[in-house]
Amino acid sequence: MQTLFQTYNRLVERINYANQRYLYDRIDWNERLIGIKGARGVGKTTMILQHIRHAFPDRSQALYVSLDQLWFTQHTIIELAEYHYTHGGTHLFLDEVHRYPNWIRELKNIYDSYPDFHVVFTGSSLLELDNSVADLSRRCRMYEMRGLSFREYLKFEGVIDLPSLPLADILKNHVRYASSITGKIKILPYFEKFLSRGYYPFYKESEGDSFYERLRQVITTIIENDIPATEQIEYETVMKTKRLIMLLAEMVPFTLNITTLCSTIGTTRNQLIRLLALLERSALIRQLFSNAKGLKSLAKPEKLLFDNPNLMTALSDRNDIGTVRETFFASMVSQAHQLHYPQQGDFLVNHTYLFEIGGKGKGFAQIRNVTDSYVAADEIEIGYGNKIPLWLFGMLY
Repeated sequence: MQTLFQTYNRLVERINYANQRYLYDRIDWNERLIGIKGARGVGKTTMILQHIRHAFPDRSQALYVSLDQLWFTQHTIIELAEYHYTHGGTHLFLDEVHRYPNWIRELKNIYDSYPDFHVVFTGSSLLELDNSVADLSRRCRMYEMRGLSFREYLKFEGVIDLPSLPLADILKNHVRYASSITGKIKILPYFEKFLSRGYYPFYKESEGDSFYERLRQVITTIIENDIPATEQIEYETVMKTKRLIMLLAEMVPFTLNITTLCSTIGTTRNQLIRLLALLERSALIRQLFSNAKGLKSLAKPEKLLFDNPNLMTALSDRNDIGTVRETFFASMVSQAHQLHYPQQGDFLVNHTYLFEIGGKGKGFAQIRNVTDSYVAADEIEIGYGNKIPLWLFGMLY
């Protein structure tokens, strides 16, 4: 037990309170049971340690532990909660809950047995949390954390601290916003860097290729550990999933041919649809469907993208710039908006706004005469009319 408290104090003491993530101020930290899910490496641990350092002048009231520590092979979360509560603790922060068996049942017991006790838990296995969190729905307030937005990246780099912009404001006032920002900094060089290595906060800790090596390790852990642990798939299916993810990395562009994919990785249509869904829930890929009302479990996606451009760079050195642009747009906009594959253009947002994505020379030929249609163009600092700089969509959160 003493080791847990020593580790906790050491981690909190070393944490840097600067550069809070977008989610920090959106969380109601007064809730009694809070869950924070997010892909591996997006900064969940850092955020809760920052909160402890800021909100608890009396450090003994809070306790942070990671549930992958050896102590939990012989002890339970309930034991820890009882000890902490009876020694004056009011808040317990549990990291990586998916590493601990029966965590849902024990959190329920703690919630019901300690009416004035607060628990915050995080999980990197989106699959595990998605399958389990329904059992806690009456008690728990859930949040999801994404990787860095371009706006946050600029702040982390010490370049400029900007407020987030609602999508409606960007569509209506993009010229004014872009003019204001580009009047202070040269935006495009930073945008190019962000596309290759800015989505995961641990880029700050990784020099050169070590960032991509760490990101490839994240991908491997998801495929080899997270997916099998949740879905109980066999080793052969794990290998097929690896082949699938590498095949997608080499596809230029990401148009989907179910028959070809099935033949290449040696699987059936139903299993392929299932693997794609698992990869999407693991925050590795994104599926775009043409029919918003269709059942995803039965429908074939019209297009596949990686979850963010950094994953593309980590897996392949021959990325198509057009696909990189589309991946960035989808990554930023999907944080708070629905995306679908339209009959015309590249993306339909919230069933209303039609977007075509391209370079500075991209025009409106493919979406001419369509109401609420826009071009998101790369390689420009400031747009005009319904032509909006692509980078500006990185200010959404």
